[in-house]
Amino acid sequence: MAVARRVGAQLGANCGIKVSSALLIDRSQSNGGGSVNFYSSVSYKSSVNNFDYRQISQLAKHNAQRAFLVDTLALAEAITSANTEVLNDSLENVAHSSRAEMQKSEMIQEGNLSKFKSEVQSSLEHHFSLQQRETEKLRNDIEKMRSELRLEEFQMLVNELTNQNAETTNHTNKLDREIHALRAQIEASKYEVIKYCISAVGLAVLRLYT
Repeated sequence: MAVARRVGAQLGANCGIKVSSALLIDRSQSNGGGSVNFYSSVSYKSSVNNFDYRQISQLAKHNAQRAFLVDTLALAEAITSANTEVLNDSLENVAHSSRAEMQKSEMIQEGNLSKFKSEVQSSLEHHFSLQQRETEKLRNDIEKMRSELRLEEFQMLVNELTNQNAETTNHTNKLDREIHALRAQIEASKYEVIKYCISAVGLAVLRLYT
């Protein structure tokens, strides 16, 4: 419909042809055969561009009662111009539609990108928070282990000192016992020496007086 309207407009504006009446074809019989009489009244209106009228073709059917004179070149130019204009309009509509679709797609992509960024940021923050909690937990565990190790080391040191003290006490007691034994032996030896000396002196005195 749009093409037909544009063709009509182009015919009226560019060609400048105005058909006032159709060509009438009367068939009459003569002695030698049929003859065709044309009765036409066609008025032409020149266009602004001083259109040069070109060859006009006559279209007629074999048994038709009417025929129309048509400027085929002007009609072709009008159809071409109308098609070009329609094509340009279609291209403009496609361009506008494509631009709108591209803008819509860009907006959707920007929205998806923003959503993805927010999700990534939230995930990173959550992961960082988890890492902080895990780090704090590990730090507490390490401190606890250190405290336990220190306590164990202290207990081990106390045990070692206790053992050393016990060994020292044992050695001291042993030495004391040995010292007491030596003292007893020395005292016994003293008594023996004194006894021997007294015996020797007594024996010598007896020999002197006998």
